[in-house]
Amino acid sequence: MTGQSSSRAATPLTWWKPALFFLVVIVGLWYVKWQPYYGKAFTAADTHSIGKSILAQAADNPWRAALDYAMVYFLAVWKAAVLGVLLGSLIQVLIPRDWLLRTLGQPRFRGTLLGTLFSLPGMMCTCCAAPVAAGMRRQQVSMGGALAFWLGNPLLNPATLVFMGFVLGWQFTLIRLVAGLATVLLVATLVQKWVQEPTSTQPVPVDTPVDSNDSTFFARWGKTLWTLFWNTIPVYIVAVLVLGAARVWLFPHADGAVGNTLFWVIAMAVAGALFVIPTAAEIPIVQTMMLAGMGMAPGLALLITLPALSLPSLFMLRKAFPAKALWLSGGLVVVCGVITGGVGLYVL
Repeated sequence: MTGQSSSRAATPLTWWKPALFFLVVIVGLWYVKWQPYYGKAFTAADTHSIGKSILAQAADNPWRAALDYAMVYFLAVWKAAVLGVLLGSLIQVLIPRDWLLRTLGQPRFRGTLLGTLFSLPGMMCTCCAAPVAAGMRRQQVSMGGALAFWLGNPLLNPATLVFMGFVLGWQFTLIRLVAGLATVLLVATLVQKWVQEPTSTQPVPVDTPVDSNDSTFFARWGKTLWTLFWNTIPVYIVAVLVLGAARVWLFPHADGAVGNTLFWVIAMAVAGALFVIPTAAEIPIVQTMMLAGMGMAPGLALLITLPALSLPSLFMLRKAFPAKALWLSGGLVVVCGVITGGVGLYVL
């Protein structure tokens, strides 16, 4: 009798937390991503545009440029950023760690592949996906699984691929899909292989046995939320301001300034990996720069490196991954961008 009572009492404690997490995921993504992108796809099909380039109308004064860009950028991403921090904290207190260890915790290719698959519904930009990846790492998810999830969100975003087909052409969508998938799997696999997991500092054990006292749960969640926010958001804001001031030098818009050469493929690949943009903003950026005379090859490089990661997102993950893993991720993304641009330069 006692055993049956314990079993009945344990069932709600086992299932209500994961159920709550997935409810937040579904409602949050529907409100922030799925529903808006559904309407935006029809706009892209009708107008062959999804809006102006976020880099347009750059101010001459760096301070003015920083503030202008930060305002436009944060207005575009704040809902997704809030959702990212929320999910990054909830995954630490609502999802049993052994669930994650059995799937994304595997250091083998299976964990990387599952991280890639789990990224598809998210459709987040690199900075909004970063808090979720940080939360996953706190739950001892492998580097390969967490990196695949983080990179797959922006690079394999189904909505972005649809927008790209209507705006830039379906050949760009095909190249982005193939090159994006190769980038996600290659970067995550090589970082997992070449970077050793740190052993001196273990993640904080946040999946201790659940207490039925709700105040205990909210206290744990509040502490987790604050830690994640403090570790990611302040440096995120500062980095966006700095890059906003530097955008004029990173992306020259003068007619014919960016030619179809290997030099500009490399330059745009590096600039794209440093800069930060909202989801799908790489499409109007590349569209505008190509209309100003940029060659196809540098455009292809930007389509990989602009969304994949950025300096702010790398800073946001500085406490979740070893420094070597982040440096290597950034370098490998640049290499993938150069290879993709090289295909456009020498093959297409």
